[in-house]
Amino acid sequence: MNPLRHASYRRLLTGRTITTAGNAVAPIALAFAVLDLTGSVSMLGLIVGARSLANVAFLLLGGVLADRLPRPLVLVGSNLLSGLTQAVVAVLVLMDVAHVPVLVVLSALNGALAALSLPATAALTPQTVPGDVLQQANAVMRIGANSALIVGSAAGGALVAFVGPGWGLAVDAASFVLAGLVFVGLRVPRVASEPSGNVVADLREGWGEFTARTWLWVVVVAFTVINATIGAMQVLGPAVADDTIGRGGWGMVLAAQTAGFVVGGVVALRTRFRRPLLAAMLFMSLESFFLVGLGVAPYLPLLLGLGFLTGIGVEQFSVAWETAMQQHVPADKLARVYSYDMLGSFLAIPVGEVVAGPIAGGAGVSATLLGAAALSFTAAVTAAFVPSVRRLRRMETTAPVEARSSS
Repeated sequence: MNPLRHASYRRLLTGRTITTAGNAVAPIALAFAVLDLTGSVSMLGLIVGARSLANVAFLLLGGVLADRLPRPLVLVGSNLLSGLTQAVVAVLVLMDVAHVPVLVVLSALNGALAALSLPATAALTPQTVPGDVLQQANAVMRIGANSALIVGSAAGGALVAFVGPGWGLAVDAASFVLAGLVFVGLRVPRVASEPSGNVVADLREGWGEFTARTWLWVVVVAFTVINATIGAMQVLGPAVADDTIGRGGWGMVLAAQTAGFVVGGVVALRTRFRRPLLAAMLFMSLESFFLVGLGVAPYLPLLLGLGFLTGIGVEQFSVAWETAMQQHVPADKLARVYSYDMLGSFLAIPVGEVVAGPIAGGAGVSATLLGAAALSFTAAVTAAFVPSVRRLRRMETTAPVEARSSS
């Protein structure tokens, strides 16, 4: 069955794709706007860092709200408010009256609003399709998001180059508003929930659901390590490229990886692994081979191939992981569990980015990348063969996932 047959799913897919495209434009536009304003990489780091910190700080609250309130309502509110804050930034930049303190505050506010919407967005998919097409729905959602990233990144570069960063920020603001309007018409069954009235108690309940499933927290712990190594790669990769394949070559490698994401999503439409998380974690081990290639043999053809395969592996994991969580976690607690998952992932990447430079300064870039590869491979394979991960089986069901109340 095709998930696109369901009107609510089509609306969710459309809104998420629009938002993703706008978010791909925003970092490019903001970076050049700040550099034009200050000429300082440090100021850019301060503004971007404020957004990231606020995003992490409000994730758990976003999970609570998404399990308490109608999730489409959360998306409408967060998108419209995000559009407003980004529109203010765009106007300040276009009028050439932007100042760093104001941009820091607005960037942090935008990050907080994004955090409030992320768990709701992730938890909505199983409310829009029957359970027997959930994997396909997740795969199509990922294909849409990755395609939007490609288009949005290209559009962001073009907008900044030809009309200026302020107009790129305006386009991002418009994308939020448009997505919010799309979500206004999203109609899904209300998930039955009994909020305690106490945010701390709700968080504790979500934590209990998170820790009760060994396969879930084991994979999140593994990804804390894997994402830290990805953060290290994002810092050290450009440094290696400057000495070997060049900046243009590095851009080609990242493009090959993105192409792998899209192809991996298409493959995930057809795959039917009996033990999806076992397969998913083994696919994630491909990332370690990319790190090895970057560390010891940074030749363009090799890195293009490894980047493409890594992209496929990441998408195989992503679709399997989304589907497993949506099938095995109670619907009324799913957003809170997602928020704990996201928190582990979001914290790990900046940690890797921060420590990569000092470690490489002492041990060397190649040794640091090989060490990161070893950590990534060990984390992925160890998690794959933890009994609860290895044994988790694909569920065959035609019942709506939102009607299920236990794992």
